[in-house]
Amino acid sequence: MAAPKKGRQGTQGRPGRTLALILIAIVALTGGMFASGHTTPRLGIDLAGGTSITLQAKNEPGQKNAINKTNMDTAVDIMNRRVNGLGVSEAEVQTQGDSNIIVNIPKGTNSEQAREQVGTTAKLYFRPVLVTEVSGADAATPSPSASGSSSASPSASAKESEKATSSSSPSASATSQGRAVTDALKADPTPSGSNTGSESAAASPSASASADPATAKLQAQYTALDCSKKTVRAKAGDGVKAGDPTVACGQNSQGQWQKYILGPAEVEGTDVDKASAVFDTQGAAGWKVTMDFTGKGGKKFASITGKLAQNQSPQNQFAIVLDGEVVSDPYVSQALTGGTAEISGSFDQQEAQDLANMLSYGALPLTFTEASVTTVTAALGGEQLEAGLIAGAIGLALVIIYLVLYYRGLSLIAIASLLVSAVMTYVIMALLGPTIGFALNLPAVCGAIVAIGITADSFIVFFERIRDEIREGRSMRPAVERAWPRARRTILVSDFVSFLAAAVLFVVTVGKVQGFAFTLGLTTLLDVVVVFFFTKPLMTILARRKFFAEGHSWSGLDPKRLGVQPPLRRTRRASAPVDTKEA
Repeated sequence: MAAPKKGRQGTQGRPGRTLALILIAIVALTGGMFASGHTTPRLGIDLAGGTSITLQAKNEPGQKNAINKTNMDTAVDIMNRRVNGLGVSEAEVQTQGDSNIIVNIPKGTNSEQAREQVGTTAKLYFRPVLVTEVSGADAATPSPSASGSSSASPSASAKESEKATSSSSPSASATSQGRAVTDALKADPTPSGSNTGSESAAASPSASASADPATAKLQAQYTALDCSKKTVRAKAGDGVKAGDPTVACGQNSQGQWQKYILGPAEVEGTDVDKASAVFDTQGAAGWKVTMDFTGKGGKKFASITGKLAQNQSPQNQFAIVLDGEVVSDPYVSQALTGGTAEISGSFDQQEAQDLANMLSYGALPLTFTEASVTTVTAALGGEQLEAGLIAGAIGLALVIIYLVLYYRGLSLIAIASLLVSAVMTYVIMALLGPTIGFALNLPAVCGAIVAIGITADSFIVFFERIRDEIREGRSMRPAVERAWPRARRTILVSDFVSFLAAAVLFVVTVGKVQGFAFTLGLTTLLDVVVVFFFTKPLMTILARRKFFAEGHSWSGLDPKRLGVQPPLRRTRRASAPVDTKEA
């Protein structure tokens, strides 16, 4: 008989190391789950309850090919901002197919308000900045202006931008607030630059407020505005028309919340033809955002920048307002003609791309209509989850009963492997919730139940191969090692087919069915890990124990129960004596 190869013999002799490796991995994953604070899988809307809204994108008349992946992804980002503005936690916004967006809002949220927020087209405006200062708790730390690191001048660098905006303190514009607001209400978005001296002193907020009720109302809103509160930010500027001044909130480059009084919108998002993030290789290297305006938009932008360039900070700035929130407020040093402009400053690549997407989205001819709205109550979701868990428990119990009755002692190995697979599945699902947004819905629970049968099938294949080797007359330890290569090939082929089916189902389907496909694919991969790194090493170790090695009647490997016949030795039969007489 040929001697076994050294490499194979070495692997067979160290199953304890393999078991230790997978146990260390389980402990590490479990520790990460508790450290992250997410000890339970995130539940989908069909289990937790809430509202599911399906929005269908439509092209505006005369527009073609506006519905594409880039625009749909940008729309998803915008809607995420809107839903988060409502204070919704763990809401899901995702594309479905080529033209649909699914918005899943968990329970505890005003669904009517959410439908109004996510179902309308994004509103993007360019408004002149009249007054600005740090808001709320951040006001304790002085800040020159919001997002002061951006510049709308083609020749201005980031350093020049910071220098220009740092010339005004949060309180420097307080004495000119009344004058600025009064000018804005007169539809003049560019207050006079001579807000100094005796004229500035005479134009106090109280004087202007008493002269004009509209000014007093806007000034009162600005004074009471606390942008550090999410609910206040979401309601700032509600119901304000494009031609009216408003208050708004935005976050500056230091991460502080800034509040604004903004003049009437001079340029709308539809006036932007396209915007893109580019890397500036000349001058101060860095990322910037370039904008191309339509013919009409270029004229309007040239007019407003020409007026703003004559003012002092912060009234030489214009705010880019998306859905009522200031996303950037660059200053202007000269009139920008020619229908193009750029916003430069201390951007990184992601910030520049995000701003470019926002600007581009304001120019998109996309509108959304509600295709369907489904409300799931928490009670119904709880009943579905309970029914799914009961079904899983029944399936697992039937599998265990079958294993115990048919495989006896070998069933202990199968049950231990099932427990390891269940622990790893649970921990990974809990970690995938905060990392990739995976939510456990009812189809995903069904996928986990189906995976019980797939995992048990792998054990059965291995056990039957071992039994076949014993039937051929081999002892326990050689039977395990000879059965493993044959069982391994069968297990890999079977799991590959299951994983391929799950992958195809995940790609070609949308919505909740993807949850089934994802769970099925995940558990199939875990089945391979458990069989290779837990079941096989554990079987190798137990094969050395007397209970299994000698084929105990309750081990499941009893030679007599398997129908093994004792080996018979061939012997020579004695020849009959020859009768000489008869011969």
